[in-house]
Amino acid sequence: MTRSLILGAVAAATVSPVPAMADVNIYSYRQPELIRPLLDAFTEQTGIETNVAFLSKGMVERLLAEGERSPADVILTVDISRLAEAVEAGVTQPVQSDVLNDAIPAEFRDPDGNWFGLTTRARIVYASKDRVDPAEITTYEDLADPKWQGRICTRSGTHAYNLALVAAMLHHHGEEVTRTWLEGVKANLARKPQGNDRAQVKAIWAGECDISLGNTYYMGMMLTDEEQKDWANAVNVLFPKFENGGTHVNVSGVALTKSAPNRDEAIRLIEFLASGAAQEIYAEVNYEYPVGPGTEASDLVRGWGNLTSDDVNLMDLSSLRADALRLVEETDFDG
Repeated sequence: MTRSLILGAVAAATVSPVPAMADVNIYSYRQPELIRPLLDAFTEQTGIETNVAFLSKGMVERLLAEGERSPADVILTVDISRLAEAVEAGVTQPVQSDVLNDAIPAEFRDPDGNWFGLTTRARIVYASKDRVDPAEITTYEDLADPKWQGRICTRSGTHAYNLALVAAMLHHHGEEVTRTWLEGVKANLARKPQGNDRAQVKAIWAGECDISLGNTYYMGMMLTDEEQKDWANAVNVLFPKFENGGTHVNVSGVALTKSAPNRDEAIRLIEFLASGAAQEIYAEVNYEYPVGPGTEASDLVRGWGNLTSDDVNLMDLSSLRADALRLVEETDFDG
């Protein structure tokens, strides 16, 4: 279903917009193009406008500095560690909502209601169609095999996406094995860690490396970009697993800020983002895996392969983040 049809269906299924509502102010780590279709649909359904401040870093620090004067009602972010960081810093408040509890499975929301997962994404391997046999990579542990020396590209090891993967490795194997694995992957790098996930796929297309780590939804984004389409078509999407687990997944999520000057409207937005209509937009427009029961990934995403998610509790990964960062720094992974 196209974006226009989705938005039209959302509008047709709802009552007349509610007039004279306050705006909802959002601080977002999510890129604007990823959330705009959802916010447009919310405004079309409710009449409530949204204002977004896109931040590349420092969200918690900004909220702490603003305190009770903060205009932010909602934060949107990716990665369980960033959600946990906001809760631990005291810049969120709990939401008790039967709508949210019914719409979002328990494993994808904070037991105390401080954050709610909206989508999942898998941390997978992009592999050259020309130079890599997909059968060669079935586990994350395979990435440390010396046969990949000089053939791996990745973004910084200290980035939240990679730290979560390292935390999952710690969960499954402990510190000694994880340290050895990091050293092995570092020895296999074709270049110093740099850029974002899409930049790694470009490097594979350009012949600078053969495999890279990346999030699944970037493939959909690249396939719809004229410049990046060739990069995407140069790689296969592989779903490695841990030797004693599944494929690593993480979440995008939402939380209500502690200050929230427009609390009621903000909760309406959060509930909308968990609704079937919004989950369908996530699936069709953002190429992510929706968390809502009964909502499937898009045909394109399902066509990349079967996802068997690792069953580790995401809060357990969050608790291992500091140890993951320490190991990345001690191995000088980015050096």
